Amino acid sequence: MRILVTGGAGFIGSHLIDRLMAQKHEVICLDNFFTGRKHNILKWLDNPYFELIRHDITEPIKLEVDQIYHLACPASPIHYQYNPVKTIKTNVMGTLYMLGLAKRVKARFLLASTSEVYGDPEVHPQSEDYRGNVNPIGPRSCYDEGKRVAETLAFDYYLQNNVDIRVARIFNTYGPRMLENDGRVVSNFVVQALKGEPLTVYGDGSQTRSFCYVSDLVEGLIRLMNGEHTGPINIGNPDEYTILQLAQAVQNMVNPDSEVLFKPLPQDDPKRRQPDITKAKTLLNWQPTVPLSEGLKLTIEDFRDRVTSSDKHHLASV
Repeated sequence: MRILVTGGAGFIGSHLIDRLMAQKHEVICLDNFFTGRKHNILKWLDNPYFELIRHDITEPIKLEVDQIYHLACPASPIHYQYNPVKTIKTNVMGTLYMLGLAKRVKARFLLASTSEVYGDPEVHPQSEDYRGNVNPIGPRSCYDEGKRVAETLAFDYYLQNNVDIRVARIFNTYGPRMLENDGRVVSNFVVQALKGEPLTVYGDGSQTRSFCYVSDLVEGLIRLMNGEHTGPINIGNPDEYTILQLAQAVQNMVNPDSEVLFKPLPQDDPKRRQPDITKAKTLLNWQPTVPLSEGLKLTIEDFRDRVTSSDKHHLASV
């Protein structure tokens, strides 16, 4: 098949492309390189079945494809709050243009939505029928309300124009190729530990998150895309850890002597996040297989290479 991946040079997008190329598809990667990196897709650049287009999806584009994985959008607060207007435009206009493309060429369209649509949830764990508790004017709203609108658009195109859609609600994902500076908790802790800095925990560290390793997530997206269910379907790992437990796990793996530093909790930071993955299990026959200890080990190895090489580079340029 001919498959378009928007945001294909990003963290999740590049892992998805690796899988699609291994399955012998023709892949078009679309990215504006705001948070994507060419390095992530370097190994495919000379491959005749791979094409890279530098493009911003807030502008329309014409392509011929069979499937569209729509992943383009900065997903960490530091990046999506950097230019909130651009973030909401990416979610709304970008999704609108991609759905228009899917409609024209009769492609199947998968939207990478997010657990952020649940906001700071009042029910636990979160199942797909929970409607969320989102602040429409808070600092995270450009992202979470943007993704809520993207879901609305997807379902409207499905109901009005019969576009073949799939909606995945992605929970916290981690693994190699995460940006070192993305401000998310796994990358923060790993980078701090590798640099011998104190690990920063916001609040008392009792807030929980569920961490899904990227290869598990990609498997879930591919199953959803090629299955018969529109969704929305939660894709994430239901194993719940407190932020303090995560800090201690990283500490033990990298630097048992590093300290933990407590700082005040940011506004609208969800207290608990845990997916109910009953639907993914029953409809997609999917569940995560990589335990946190194993996933962290692989993530730390990847970061160790990058952090030490960037330090060397920095020292060389001083």
